Amino acid sequence: MVTAIVGANWGDEGKGKITDMLAETSDIIIRFQGGANAGHTIINNYGKFALHTLPSGVFYDHTTSIIGNGVALDIPKLFREIKEIEEKGVPTPKILVSDRAQMVMPYHVLLDGYEEERLAGKSFGSTKSGIAPFYSDKYAKIGFQVSELFDDEESLKDKISRVITQKNVLLEHLYKKPLLTVDEVYQTLMEYKEMVSPYVCDVSAFLYEAIKQGKKILLEGQLGSMKDPDHGIYPMVTSSSTLAAYGAIGAGIPPYEIKKIVTVVKAYSSAVGAGEFVSEIFGDEADELRRRGGDGGEFGATTGRPRRMGWFDCVATRYGCRIQGTTDVAFTVLDVLGYLDEIPVCVGYEIDGEVTKDFPVTAKLKKAKPVYKVLPGWKSEIRGITKYEELPENCRNYIEFIEKEIGFPITMVSNGPGRHEIIYRNA
Repeated sequence: MVTAIVGANWGDEGKGKITDMLAETSDIIIRFQGGANAGHTIINNYGKFALHTLPSGVFYDHTTSIIGNGVALDIPKLFREIKEIEEKGVPTPKILVSDRAQMVMPYHVLLDGYEEERLAGKSFGSTKSGIAPFYSDKYAKIGFQVSELFDDEESLKDKISRVITQKNVLLEHLYKKPLLTVDEVYQTLMEYKEMVSPYVCDVSAFLYEAIKQGKKILLEGQLGSMKDPDHGIYPMVTSSSTLAAYGAIGAGIPPYEIKKIVTVVKAYSSAVGAGEFVSEIFGDEADELRRRGGDGGEFGATTGRPRRMGWFDCVATRYGCRIQGTTDVAFTVLDVLGYLDEIPVCVGYEIDGEVTKDFPVTAKLKKAKPVYKVLPGWKSEIRGITKYEELPENCRNYIEFIEKEIGFPITMVSNGPGRHEIIYRNA
């Protein structure tokens, strides 16, 4: 059985914890899109980790962790992560890398930084990990697949020459930066080949056999619905599809094999990077929520940037769950809100004097103002509670109000950052 774990909002919803938790009873965990531009924070028996490329199931010795063909593979970062977790006592994980995955090149990272620098105040808030230039090259058909590392030297150098001709025009005339050489890029690729060779696999064939054998498979997505390039807050989005539907493509399995879609939803809102964020709050109110939030403050797992904070947004979440095809909602960081007397919830958007509950396109989103309903807080610590009925009444009311508003069943409630701080609920 295949389960997808994805985000409903802007990312940072807690997908890493949910994946780590569900991996305990799974066989295979696959990252199917994105790159090292976002992190999944996990707290378990080994300590606290921020994973950027490795799937969040690497902490179990019975699992196989796969880098799917849809991932923007930064090979040095992948192996740095493996070394970092091993140094903290984690057993060496079983890793497979798709031979069809494409590689983030050093020039992608440079071009990403140069473009943000050129745009200055109108930048996209990139993490400068090379993701947009990488996916641009992938779809322009000038990227490098892992399989190409095993081509003969002449063929590979010929392709490098063709690719860097274009890059050097940009470097020389737009960015005024040093140029690339064929030998430099070839040497980089040979270093990558040496690192990744033992792990390369026909992942699609591997998964075909695994599915036939009835293995339990998790697809782990990065970021969330609002960052999808088709359905998100374009253009302030990422460069690969963040939707569960893409999990089939990015892993190499038939779409009908995805039987369950767990969409992770935060009990309040947060976002890193630029883009429309209707329920955003500011000042002391935001600082307090940021300080108390997450598992040690709301700061980007990759960049360390303070996250933008907001109240729960039913409009964005209902839409985010709908386009994910949600079967189950995992509701996270609920314990954070225990300090509040009252909790505002955004239930609609006012646009040009009219209130809507439908999530609009970006041009209309820019004009949207939040419509709030204020719910009473529960003013108590809920960590350590393991049964839903033992939660304070106002806490249960908050969950059930949101469940009704978004229209999707909340079947898991996370009340702490630890692996087993979770309440299962039959909605």
